[in-house]
Amino acid sequence: MGRYIIRRLLQFIPTALGTMFLLHYLTSLAIQFSGDPVRALFGDRTPSPALVAAIRDRLGYDDPCLTQRGDLCLSLFGERLQGIFLHFDFGVNLRQREVTDLVADAIPFTIKIVLIAIIFEAVVGIGAGVLAGLRGGSFLDYLVKISTVFVISVPIFVLGVVVREYVGVKFGNVLREQDWIPDLISTGVFSAGFKADYPFASLIIPGLVLGATSLATTARLTRTSIMENVRSDYVRTAKAKGLAQKRVVGIHTLRNSLIPVITYLGVDIGTLMGGAVVTETIFNVPGIGRLVTQAARTGEAPVVIGVVTMLALVFLVTNLLVDLLYAVLDPRIRYE
Repeated sequence: MGRYIIRRLLQFIPTALGTMFLLHYLTSLAIQFSGDPVRALFGDRTPSPALVAAIRDRLGYDDPCLTQRGDLCLSLFGERLQGIFLHFDFGVNLRQREVTDLVADAIPFTIKIVLIAIIFEAVVGIGAGVLAGLRGGSFLDYLVKISTVFVISVPIFVLGVVVREYVGVKFGNVLREQDWIPDLISTGVFSAGFKADYPFASLIIPGLVLGATSLATTARLTRTSIMENVRSDYVRTAKAKGLAQKRVVGIHTLRNSLIPVITYLGVDIGTLMGGAVVTETIFNVPGIGRLVTQAARTGEAPVVIGVVTMLALVFLVTNLLVDLLYAVLDPRIRYE
């Protein structure tokens, strides 16, 4: 097990380097083709060349390669790697704030949204999938299949706007007119966007929206896995031994059925953090998604590289934890 973990951790290095170089090259191309982001800071004003040169030097945009279209900017990439690996310095944004400080301020909001989404899709999705899988062909089974197909077919940006307008605005206004309903619910939970006065309650609706599509996929995956394993020989043997139905389902059937579901949930953590870009923009949440969106619009390469690299590392770590969890669910799985 120890050697397997070390081998997987070593595999993180080329993946992280490849991700960083791809981001570096794409952001360099954007500057080469769209123009100097430092000059764009001044708008219609005409700054002195000395001031522009000083800001370029401070922000790391003074490399001549950024004026040559198609250049790989390998020297600039080497400088960025040196700053990251030696000093954990991802650079600064156009307002000269450290990228690490920006991420530290934004990531708690994204983590809360992702946790809400994961809990929502795991509890409701697995529960619905188990009920549908054990009652194949029943009304409940058809209800789960139809409702999940409907949720999957609706794009997240459409679902987010609809929920914001009808749940956060219209239904929320109805609740806010009732004096007996606490402000935590009427103003916090059922709000049209993020409220600083209710930093967790106002993230519940965005979290549920973020996890809705994944919930549908989790439910269908659990249903299929349950229906496949419930006909297995070891399940029939457990029933023949006279074991209670709860034990047959909870220990023998569900435990093996959860392996593909856990795989999906682990991969989905990284997907949800990336998908938070849309959800955080719709609900005005000051998280990682909105941060990287604004950085991409303004051409702040250090912010984009820093945020996406950190998200890639989160994705790699969660995949490793999921692989290790296989051995807990199925004792036959061993890592040498």
